[in-house]
Amino acid sequence: MTSVGKAGAGRQLPVRNPRTGVADYTITVCSDDEMAQIVSQLRRYQPEWAAAGIAHRRQVLRSWVEHLYSDTGSLLEALETDTGRRLLAMTEINALRALVEGWCHLGEQAFTESAERPSATPGIGIKSQYVPNQVVGVISPWNFPLLLSTIDSIAALAAGCAVVIKPSEVTPRFIEPLTASIDAIPELRNLVKLVTGDGETGEAMIDHVDTLCFTGSVATGQRVAEACARNFIPAYLELGGKDPAVVLPSADPLRAATIVLRASVQATGQACQSLERVYVHAPLFDPFIAELLAQAEQAELNYPDIHKGQLGPLIFDKQAAIIADHLSDAVDKGATILCGGTIEHHGGGKWLRPTVVTNVNHDMKLLKEETFGPVIPVMSYQTLDEAIALANDSEFGLSASVIGDDLEQAEFVARRIDVGAISINDGALTTEVFDAGKNAFKRSGLGESRMGLSGITRFLRQKALLFRKGAAKGLESLEESRMEG
Repeated sequence: MTSVGKAGAGRQLPVRNPRTGVADYTITVCSDDEMAQIVSQLRRYQPEWAAAGIAHRRQVLRSWVEHLYSDTGSLLEALETDTGRRLLAMTEINALRALVEGWCHLGEQAFTESAERPSATPGIGIKSQYVPNQVVGVISPWNFPLLLSTIDSIAALAAGCAVVIKPSEVTPRFIEPLTASIDAIPELRNLVKLVTGDGETGEAMIDHVDTLCFTGSVATGQRVAEACARNFIPAYLELGGKDPAVVLPSADPLRAATIVLRASVQATGQACQSLERVYVHAPLFDPFIAELLAQAEQAELNYPDIHKGQLGPLIFDKQAAIIADHLSDAVDKGATILCGGTIEHHGGGKWLRPTVVTNVNHDMKLLKEETFGPVIPVMSYQTLDEAIALANDSEFGLSASVIGDDLEQAEFVARRIDVGAISINDGALTTEVFDAGKNAFKRSGLGESRMGLSGITRFLRQKALLFRKGAAKGLESLEESRMEG
């Protein structure tokens, strides 16, 4: 099967099935010339979309979601194949209506006309106008293909922009049915285009769009930021994480283990906000580990039946090598693997069960680099200051968790951890909450928050309308003699 890549563009890319290991799909790389044509077309239709107003845009986006929900079969099938997970695919699809309603609600706030106000400069009145960027480019990753292709795109559309999206070449099967749903809405088909390709396609996009949203690794994000800077366009980057969890002295070991396990292995750990470092108060360490192991050993792979189990395959086969390298490095430096730890091969796919690792330290890759798998390294600490220092000892600053029954203490610790979002008495709440603005700290990202009101306003340029009250200045205001005496 071949996706909707443009004929004559040149290179063909094979696509691996994560459950079978077989390259059973092909995409055609969108060329630079084709990218230029696509963006040029989007520019022709965007002004009318922007002028139509947020109420009209909301109506069109609602129509699209309802049409898509009338028959999700082909999209669900494509996402299942892309990710190897049925639940993950259904979750991504089910999020679309909430994204449309949420972003359009915030869009109403963003476009509320402000009354004229007086300037601090006497005799001047000020009004503000918000003008959408014409074309927003979105480069999305392979772990949540639909969600991370649409979370920024729907916001940009609500803001009045047109959008070109390049999903990952690792998980591109969903592009065809998603494009079909968009093309069924006449107004949207001229405002949203999905293209197939790899890193070169992303580079071409940066040369043509007005704003760029990127979700992916720190290394690639840095190259994207540099390219955007050369083109003088804003870059909004959501990059890697190495999220810590701090289990406080007041925590219940069973409750803490339940939270940590789920937040570490959801999506098979293939999420930037997965917990990848766990710090437990020393007196709770043994009971916490016992509870964690008991639950981890009950987890099942969703193989051979995709309708059962909690852990899917490793979507990107190269990630399996990174995980294995991190575990090998840790063991070589004295770590102990208590369960899991072996990349399993079933049906041609690569799988890993929940992997609990102790006797770890910050000299290991497992505590420093993003692992992106269902691996849970656990360390003990003696004091809260030590726990906070360990949590902050990272180049990443995406999010974190704090778990404990003493809520005052939990908030005290949360406020001292240097990340953009803290889940208190839960883990990875940023997967559920889209209306709380947050920044990615350190090397985990760049630019305004993709959540909250800024998720809309970052796509708008602010224009000032300055009104002179009374007579304007004349030539006499430039007379040098006015300065004499």
